[in-house]
Amino acid sequence: MIASLRRIYAIINKELKQLGRDRLTFGMVVMIPLIQLLMFGYAINTDVRNIPIGVVDQSNSAMARIITETIKVTQIVDVVATYDTPKEAENAIIRGEIRGALIFPLDLTQRIVQGEILGQIIVDGSDTVISSALLQLRNLPLDEIIVEPNLNRKANKPTFEVALFFNPSRRSQVNIIPGLVGIILTMTMILFTSAAIVREREHGNLELLITTPIRSIELMIGKILPYIFVGLIQVVIVLGLGYLVFDVGITGDLFDVFLVTILFIAASLVLGLIISTIAKTQLQAMQMTIFVLLPSILLSGFMFPYEAMPRTAQYIAEMLPATHFMRMIRAVVLKGADASSLVYDNLWLIGFTIIGIIIASVRFKKRLD
Repeated sequence: MIASLRRIYAIINKELKQLGRDRLTFGMVVMIPLIQLLMFGYAINTDVRNIPIGVVDQSNSAMARIITETIKVTQIVDVVATYDTPKEAENAIIRGEIRGALIFPLDLTQRIVQGEILGQIIVDGSDTVISSALLQLRNLPLDEIIVEPNLNRKANKPTFEVALFFNPSRRSQVNIIPGLVGIILTMTMILFTSAAIVREREHGNLELLITTPIRSIELMIGKILPYIFVGLIQVVIVLGLGYLVFDVGITGDLFDVFLVTILFIAASLVLGLIISTIAKTQLQAMQMTIFVLLPSILLSGFMFPYEAMPRTAQYIAEMLPATHFMRMIRAVVLKGADASSLVYDNLWLIGFTIIGIIIASVRFKKRLD
């Protein structure tokens, strides 16, 4: 028994020393719970505030401005833009610039006097949490601020008509299925390439690569291209089953779907390559992949609305490729947006891919040390 305990103690001692020498793994042990706790403790918030909306004031009246200011005071929404026509506001919702719009008609004053519907609120219904928050605007006590001498006090309570776009039935699957494409691709693409260089080293293939005339950047590009087709196959599976099983159709053009998907796949694969040049073992590569995957799930807008996060968490989310793809794939699949209209997110993913390939190529040296 004593000899057995000594052997167990020897193994424990060996593992602790090995963990102490493996600084990256030891750092992950400490940093993963610390950073995730701080990040998600602040970021996870279902109490949505400051939802960006636009205003279409066709009446150009003082009462419209008063009603707008009253709605802003609730802090549910944040008026970030004004538009001349409802069509312009609808296009802004499609592009993801705003989540809804207040529309005041030309005859607003007459509607107030006669106790009719004040106007319309068009809402991006693709996100059920956001739409639920915006629907609260119907219940505001607007009769307390509307002071008209000829107002019929027996008329109906002044309120807005609500139009839910893209998901009028408010089914959660409509929002989840396109977002799930981003999460699955993040997990698989980064995992595939994060161990690419490490696997070559552990299998002894790195010596063969060193003796070849291949350049570092050629190796990086060759590593990611095959997996682009793998990613496209996964997209077809997810969106295909989403349509057949959950009746979530594709509103936009298929070419736009594959275009934004290819941009995201390339960015995710490059991120995995950067991890592969940092990690020394496949275990480290997997740990670092999880370190990227968790923020991608919780900060990208997949599970919790982007607008509900604090400003600091939004800055962190903007650094993740999944955040940009989440906006793009939902805009194309659910709202019928053109890929060319999503300029910011497109350029960000392209820039991330180019810079990432350069970083991975510089970090990879054709040396065994």
